[in-house]
Amino acid sequence: MAKKLLIILANSDPHNAEEIGAPLFQATVAAAMGHEVEIIITGHIGILATEGHAEKLEINHETHRTIYDVLKEAHKAGVVFKVSAPTIEIWSDNLIPEIDQTVGASYVVEEAMEDGTVTFTY
Repeated sequence: MAKKLLIILANSDPHNAEEIGAPLFQATVAAAMGHEVEIIITGHIGILATEGHAEKLEINHETHRTIYDVLKEAHKAGVVFKVSAPTIEIWSDNLIPEIDQTVGASYVVEEAMEDGTVTFTY
């Protein structure tokens, strides 16, 4: 059995809350089940890691629950969030507090290639 779930958010639409919500929910469930879970945010969805964006994306218009609310819940459940260094250069270094670390491309490749890691990409 794999020891780690690695989710790479790179190709999802950063303005589509429903599309972003699915991997965050999966990560939260996996962490709650006791699995090691890491989300790497890279590419054009990197704006999600900057202050002010995720707070505006409502995933539930009746309760006004936002992607940032879901992201905070995932972090509280134990999901580790990392952002790629080039993403910061594109968007901003004004990151949300839930970002645990900045990583380079070699880190992403090494983690995805580990035998005990299952990698999902969105």
